[in-house]
Amino acid sequence: MATDYGYDSGLGFPETVRRHRVPAGLRAPFEGRTWREFGYVLLSLPISIVMFTYAVTMISLGAGLLVTFLGIPVFAAGLAGCRGLGTLERARARGLLGLEVGDPEPLRMRKSGFMAWMGAVLKSGTSWRTLLYSVLHLPWATFSFVVAVNFWVYGWALLTYPLWFWVFPAYVGQDGLQLYGDQTHHIYLDNPFEIGVTALVGLLFTLATPWIVRALTMVDRVMVHGLLGPTRLTARVVELESDRGVVVDTAAADLRRIERDLHDGAQARLVALAMDLGLAKEKLTEDPAAAARMVDEAHGEVKTALQELRDLARGIHPAVLTDRGLDAALSAVASRCTVPVQVEVDLPARPAPAIEGIAYFTVSELLQNISKHSRATFAAVDVWRVENRLMLQVVDNGVGGADVSSGSGLAGLAERLDAVDGILVVDSPVGGPTRVTAELPWRGERV
Repeated sequence: MATDYGYDSGLGFPETVRRHRVPAGLRAPFEGRTWREFGYVLLSLPISIVMFTYAVTMISLGAGLLVTFLGIPVFAAGLAGCRGLGTLERARARGLLGLEVGDPEPLRMRKSGFMAWMGAVLKSGTSWRTLLYSVLHLPWATFSFVVAVNFWVYGWALLTYPLWFWVFPAYVGQDGLQLYGDQTHHIYLDNPFEIGVTALVGLLFTLATPWIVRALTMVDRVMVHGLLGPTRLTARVVELESDRGVVVDTAAADLRRIERDLHDGAQARLVALAMDLGLAKEKLTEDPAAAARMVDEAHGEVKTALQELRDLARGIHPAVLTDRGLDAALSAVASRCTVPVQVEVDLPARPAPAIEGIAYFTVSELLQNISKHSRATFAAVDVWRVENRLMLQVVDNGVGGADVSSGSGLAGLAERLDAVDGILVVDSPVGGPTRVTAELPWRGERV
């Protein structure tokens, strides 16, 4: 095994890159993944027998008792048991196949009690999908067990035939491995050429078996993911609930920021201005010159407060964005950047105000990062539309090393984009350049 040292683009520390000298096809029979997958296939048969027997017994019993009220509770108990077995199957797939499958939708009960629980179990699609898995998995588990075991046993037996061939003539009295035999004819593999060919066939079987087992477990992966995992609708609901939480947290953080900026900035200056004007009013008759100086200082404070209010309003939603669109607004942001920025906006029409605002603040924050951290000498901003997506790309020739997973401002920006079905992709190797691409859903401006 060869060892090279490269650099992790996210952190800048050297990372070890392992390169195997043995090809994957030759080392596959000895890899841990192969043995785990083979163990999964071996366990599938007894577990599927238990699941099939339980599911068919409980459902048949429940169907037979439907003429009485007991059939419905038996149905519910059978489905609940299948859900428990489905949890076991997800854990087994996670441990042996490395398949990460989320938990399906939990039972939703409006009331507490046995009747509510029974109704929730019977109405849950997860329960019926798990029942379907329990019934369908047995024939597939039987097929995969037979195929995997036969290939595995015959492969290793034929491969090691030259080693144990000598045992049979010495201790059993046979002439070798019998291929065919009846009352008059017997065919044995007993000469060096035939033994060598047998070992070669065994080698081919042994090398092919891991890939056959892997193909068999791919079907198991599909079944577990499709029948025991969450549905697309459930996953989408969970994603939307998470995005809603992000939007609420972001809005609350923005409100706190605005409140803090008003309290510490313009409000404090206006309070000081009111006090200065009050003192100037008192001195107006006693010392007009001093009162004039105080009024002049207050005039300067008014200008400063107006500028702070203007900056705060620009941070909330700039007027140029509302009046003239992204091209003019991004050009204004680029003019305030510490490095030269080339801006190109190619849009056939203006997007919806919400999407336009998110695009503006995304580019604005990325340009601020360039000004503060990149040590770049040039940057470029491109905005265009591809079908139903609004594309943004910000490139700079700085030192690179930006990483979304490091918990920086890029992570918060990625969360904001994700809340509206957007995507943020950062390509920033150490040494640069940095290329940040963002996608937003295109929604046209309402007339």
